[in-house]
Amino acid sequence: MIRCDRTTAWAALKGHYEAHGRDLDLREAFGRDPARFERFAVEAPEVFADLSKNLWDEATHRLLAELARECGLEARRDAMLAGEAVNVTEGRAVLHTALRAPRGQGPFSEEVHDVLDRMLAYAESVRDTASSGFTDVVNIGIGGSDLGPQMAVPALDAFVHRGLRFHFVSNVDGHDIAPVLRGLKPDTTLFIIASKTFTTQETMANARVAHEWFVQQGGTDTAKHFVATTTNVQAAAEFGISTTFGFWDWVGGRYSLWSAIGLPIAIALGREHFRAFLDGAHAMDRHFAAAPLEKNLPMQLGLLDVWYRNFHGFTSRSVAPYHQGLKRLPAYLQQLEMESNGKRVDLEGQPLPYGTSPVVWGEPGTNGQHAYFQMLHQGTDVIPVEFILVKTPTHGHADLHSKLLANGLAQAQALMLGKTTEQALGEKAPTASKALDAATIARHRTFPGNRPSTTLLLERLTPRALGALVAMYEHRVFTSGALWGLNAYDQWGVELGKALCNDLLPRLASGDPTGLDASTAGLLRRLRG
Repeated sequence: MIRCDRTTAWAALKGHYEAHGRDLDLREAFGRDPARFERFAVEAPEVFADLSKNLWDEATHRLLAELARECGLEARRDAMLAGEAVNVTEGRAVLHTALRAPRGQGPFSEEVHDVLDRMLAYAESVRDTASSGFTDVVNIGIGGSDLGPQMAVPALDAFVHRGLRFHFVSNVDGHDIAPVLRGLKPDTTLFIIASKTFTTQETMANARVAHEWFVQQGGTDTAKHFVATTTNVQAAAEFGISTTFGFWDWVGGRYSLWSAIGLPIAIALGREHFRAFLDGAHAMDRHFAAAPLEKNLPMQLGLLDVWYRNFHGFTSRSVAPYHQGLKRLPAYLQQLEMESNGKRVDLEGQPLPYGTSPVVWGEPGTNGQHAYFQMLHQGTDVIPVEFILVKTPTHGHADLHSKLLANGLAQAQALMLGKTTEQALGEKAPTASKALDAATIARHRTFPGNRPSTTLLLERLTPRALGALVAMYEHRVFTSGALWGLNAYDQWGVELGKALCNDLLPRLASGDPTGLDASTAGLLRRLRG
């Protein structure tokens, strides 16, 4: 690949931004082009995207496509899907797509489907609550071993087994696990210990607490009540676990909910719906692999991310799902995107002269409207917003859903249109202070508008639709990371803190400050005092 800033298209984009892109006005763009909505609409499996309210035009679109081709994006995509070792710093393939490919249609197919079939059979046995006796399932993991299942299970609540309750413990802070254990009974609880190596510090600390509680409460059959998703079968056996489901070193943690890490999702949904979840992701994989670049949704979103980060200088993106089930999606996407593309060197280890991953953050609508949308509309920073709307709910409260959809549409519209001072002057403001003149109040009530947004529309939030949506985000991250010349599949940035923690842990007991910086030594004294 050629790194993006070394291409002819990059220089052309810089010139285009200075001449036209910086001052593009969405209101004028829609006025000039009545077909703008259709022109910038992209349809992919289960997801329709309205990209028309973004700060780009046909010339931007064309130059970004040229950038992708000059960088060799499609060839790098093909290399990843073929199982080449695109994770160069660890010498590994990146094959989460193989986890959702139908039998015989992906690399390592027999191994993948052997584990999948065994996992789904076990999930069905747990779901047979009359025989299993289980009422509660507790997933103990952290990072990718937690965020994926914790996002997907509530998202698909309408499809979840009604006789089972699901709990997720990740933080090593005892305030996470204590209230979960408080409401459980040992004879009706299944614990899933999710750690590829069975050595993850936070996960194993919580696993030991769970096991101590289990024994103290009279539990005796560890082999029945504890199961592991791990490759370290020996360590799991030493813990007392005999049922394990493994996965492979070509499955990164933040891409692992399709693997055995998805066991709580499989238990929640059952065999048929979990396979539909995989099928939706595979459909998006095929779209990513075969759709023309100009109508390839993950690629278009990734190109848009580069345009915003490196030319407009936008440093964050807000994700606003207008569906309460997707309340954990922003947190899931934080890891997916920022752990993947939060890098400062290229594939050759050379420092990058441009920004990479934006900060990803958000809350479900309409809650976010009463929290941070004030800043989106009138703050000093321009922050692109991603609205996710679901056309058909799984509840029967049609009036509530209409209000929800109207709010989502209105927020995107308000960000684009804004409100002029003249418009504000012509309106009544009943809560405005009578001590201020009308012009001053109008300036406070002025919205600049021309603030960009994307709207992603799903017909229904089904297992298949969620699978497609998550896979879309995975491939979007790949696209922007590939253009930036990054390895999106390592995460060395999480290692230093872990190493320092292992050094500090015994010092909390001994109080030894030798070799510590003055600040850490001072805090150590305060914590021991």
